[in-house]
Formats: sequence, C-alpha cells, structure tokens
Amino acid sequence: MLKTTNGIARPATVARQAALAVALGLIWLTALLFGTGELDHAVLRELYSGHRPALADAARLVTMLGDGRVVTLFAFAGAVALVLRKQTWPALVLVIGSMLGKAVTELQKYEFNRMRPAENPHLVVTHNLSFPSGHSANAMMTYVALVLFLVPSERRGPWLAAALAVTLLVGLSRTMLGVHWPSDVLGGWSYGLFWALFLAWIARFDPFRR
Repeated sequence: MLKTTNGIARPATVARQAALAVALGLIWLTALLFGTGELDHAVLRELYSGHRPALADAARLVTMLGDGRVVTLFAFAGAVALVLRKQTWPALVLVIGSMLGKAVTELQKYEFNRMRPAENPHLVVTHNLSFPSGHSANAMMTYVALVLFLVPSERRGPWLAAALAVTLLVGLSRTMLGVHWPSDVLGGWSYGLFWALFLAWIARFDPFRR
C-alpha cells in the first residue's frame, strides 16, 4: 500500500513503486525476447528431474500449489476473511482481480505462441502454450496478494518471505517437470508480482468507504 500524508501519496513511495513496476516489466520483456536460447536449454537440462523419480514426485506435489483451481480456492478463502472484517471492496478486488489475472496470463500465452520445451518427456500433462508459466504467475499473484491484503504491514515480513518461497518452489517445479523453459517461469514471476501489487493499489480506492 502507498504511504500517505493527509491522503496524498509520498513522492518517494510513488517513485519506488514506479521503479519496481518498470523493473518487473523489463524482466518480463527480457524473458520474452531472449527465452528458449542456450541459457534456457542449459538450465533446463540441469533442473529436469525425469531421471530422479523421488524429486519428480516432489515436484508434482509442489506444482499443485500453482494450479488454477487451488489458487482460486485460496483467493476465495482470503475474500471470506476480508468480508468478515467488513472489507468488502478488497474482497471483491482479490477475487475478481485474481480471475482477471489468470485470464491475462492465458491471453499472453495465446499472443506469444511459444512452444513448450520438447527435449525431455513432460512429467505432467499440459494443455496450452508456454510463455509465461501460468503456475508461476498464479502462485505469485495469489499468495503475495493474500499477504498484502490480509496481513498488517508491520507483520508482513515472514509471511511475505513464505509466499515468495512457495512461489519460487512452484516455478522451479515447472522446469523440473520439463513443461516450461526457465524464462517462462521468470516471465510468470515478474508478471504475477506486478499484478499482485496492482491489485493492492486498486484496493486502496474503496468506493464503499464513507
């Protein structure tokens, strides 16, 4: 959330958030333009777990935390908690915003039409295109948003670290399972974090507040 003085956002805070948004956009663009190259191939070969069955099984479990149905359940649970706190507008932003965020992810996949890696057998079933990683974006936008919406700013540190750790593991699992390039994951993380911060910003403008 923006820090304000008499309802006006502090210029330094606005500048930091603008710089972060630009940085995330540049990371996303770099992942889009320079993905599927030698570096992507090298990292994919190192992380692929097809020859390590126990690690592959663990990756299959972790990757479920980025599944669209799972993050939707978390978003609705967070919205219920907000409604119980009489925070109707943030609850609506969390639910509708997360659904729109997933739709924008699918739109990116359709527009950029990047093929998934094919050099190793996929260890889970996939149904769409590659960039950005939907699981990585889902995890980032949902779990970070939940922390921003539900946890007071002075207590966010450990919760935010936990959300980022889960998101990191979900993204790594997609490459370990051979279904995403590392740059797909990076693109999903950067877009997902941007979206979570965007939702937190939208939630500030509560039309129900008197």
